[in-house]
Amino acid sequence: MKKVLLILKRVRLFALILLGFLFFSFSHTCLDAQTTGAGAPGLRIDVTGSNDEGDFGVAIQLVVAMTILSLGPSVIMMMTCFTRMIIVLGFVRNAIGVNSAPSSQIIVGLALFLTFFVMGPVWNKIYDDAVTPYMSATMKSSDALMVATAHMKDFMMNQTRQQDVQFFLEISKQGAMTRDQLPLSIVVPSFVLSELRTAFQMGFLIFIPFIIVDFIVASTLMSMGMMMMPPVVISMPFKLLLFVLVDGWYLVIQSLVNSFNIA
Repeated sequence: MKKVLLILKRVRLFALILLGFLFFSFSHTCLDAQTTGAGAPGLRIDVTGSNDEGDFGVAIQLVVAMTILSLGPSVIMMMTCFTRMIIVLGFVRNAIGVNSAPSSQIIVGLALFLTFFVMGPVWNKIYDDAVTPYMSATMKSSDALMVATAHMKDFMMNQTRQQDVQFFLEISKQGAMTRDQLPLSIVVPSFVLSELRTAFQMGFLIFIPFIIVDFIVASTLMSMGMMMMPPVVISMPFKLLLFVLVDGWYLVIQSLVNSFNIA
């Protein structure tokens, strides 16, 4: 056993020495190549470049791109229909009473792809009106960002209650504004608040038939004197049967998709 440990220590020491030798040899070669111009060219990251007047610099565009990538999940959840989708689908699972079927991964995946489906027309408009002109160098990055923001704002405002917008305007102590003048700092929280209210209203309507089934089963067990029998054990198969007979998933998804106002 001691011999094996000794051999492993020697192998580890030899590997460290070899890695160190390769590291210093590689860094020395790269340094020579960059200073003398011989050998392979060194890696260089450059954010300089010529830009049109009034356009964002390359460095600023890089920072904006990294910010969008890091905030992508939050943008998808807060500025799209994902919030309503995931809440309603979670209510469906809880109303049936099966906590692990479908799993959370399936619920999130279904909500995500439904979000892509509902947001498809909006994103197509953004691509046609902002991304394509920017890629063809006929539109500046600032103008493309404004056009994309306008399309997203239109979608959010079509789903937002006027009372919610007025509520945040009063909190921020800003005067009356038209729809086009509203900043994202007002539109986004108003949209999220409206989505939460609508999702909970739909969840309440989903819970009603399942609560009726639980009430009937519990009353039947009480009348039969089976007080020690948990009603959930008996009601769960009936709730699943009811959900399958009415094609529940189709009705829920149809109601979710049709509940959005896509202009």
